[in-house]
Amino acid sequence: MDKNTKYTNPLVWQRADPWVYKHRDHYYYFTASVPEYDRIEIRRSLTLQGLGEAEPVVVWRKYDSGPFSANIWAPELHYIDGKWYIYFAAARTTETKEGLFDHRMYVLENNCANPLEGQWTEKGQVRTKWESFALDATTFEHRGVRYYVWAQKDPDIAGNSNLYISKMSNPWTLTGEQVMISKPEYPWEVIGFKVNEGAAVLKRNGRIYISYSASATDHHYCMGLLYADESADLLDPASWAKSPEPVFQTSEANGQYGPGHNSFTVSEDGEDVLVYHARSYKEITGDPLYDPNRHTRVQTFTWKEDGMPDFGVPVPDAADAHENE
Repeated sequence: MDKNTKYTNPLVWQRADPWVYKHRDHYYYFTASVPEYDRIEIRRSLTLQGLGEAEPVVVWRKYDSGPFSANIWAPELHYIDGKWYIYFAAARTTETKEGLFDHRMYVLENNCANPLEGQWTEKGQVRTKWESFALDATTFEHRGVRYYVWAQKDPDIAGNSNLYISKMSNPWTLTGEQVMISKPEYPWEVIGFKVNEGAAVLKRNGRIYISYSASATDHHYCMGLLYADESADLLDPASWAKSPEPVFQTSEANGQYGPGHNSFTVSEDGEDVLVYHARSYKEITGDPLYDPNRHTRVQTFTWKEDGMPDFGVPVPDAADAHENE
């Protein structure tokens, strides 16, 4: 089946680092980085395609100064033990661009049944073993244990960010060992920047899969894949294997550039869906981070006989999709 049969891309315009979660109330919930990097929005729809037209609700705004005052990046919405949580990264306002890559990770909590309503409480910073650039946190439960996966700069390792995993004692606190499970090492992971970031977790076929994104945020941006046996010690780096090639990358033929920072959801009839951002052009004027046209896109994906996911290639946009760019 053609992977773009169900949906018309772009799904949501000018929303990067997209996160889609289908809740037990049958709604799809969506959040992402906004071009201004100044707030966190949530929207919801009973259909995946409907997220593009759904009204966004601002649930949190950056501060004028201090650690929450700049570059609000990559929020994720999770439902844990009857409460909603948003994981996001934020930096401090500075007079120079030196503060751009000084992010830390934070958590918001809401006990309302509908996360577009109620009060969001700041639970503070997720503390790791370093005070260094950290972002793109996600969380998942496996066999009764909650895990946290994130990207961070190790001061003793060359590069921008590696991927780490830790157990959690509650949704905003790490406990025990913090382990690196991937660092940029292949040629496709180190173009422009040495980056592993944007992890997303998928449990299937007896394995734990972690997709992630690599390289600079231009047309070189692409997705890699880690995987471990579901019975393995997930805190043992040796449990994790890495695909030596990208699993999802730029398609010049389809006009899709720099696909990445993905999440996973399911279609209305239960098919697996890849959610990601990409641009529809290759050449960018200025810093790619300030180009607003990373749009949210979706497509269904399948599985290979060996149990590995087959994401295919980024599908083309709708024929009239570029009229607003």
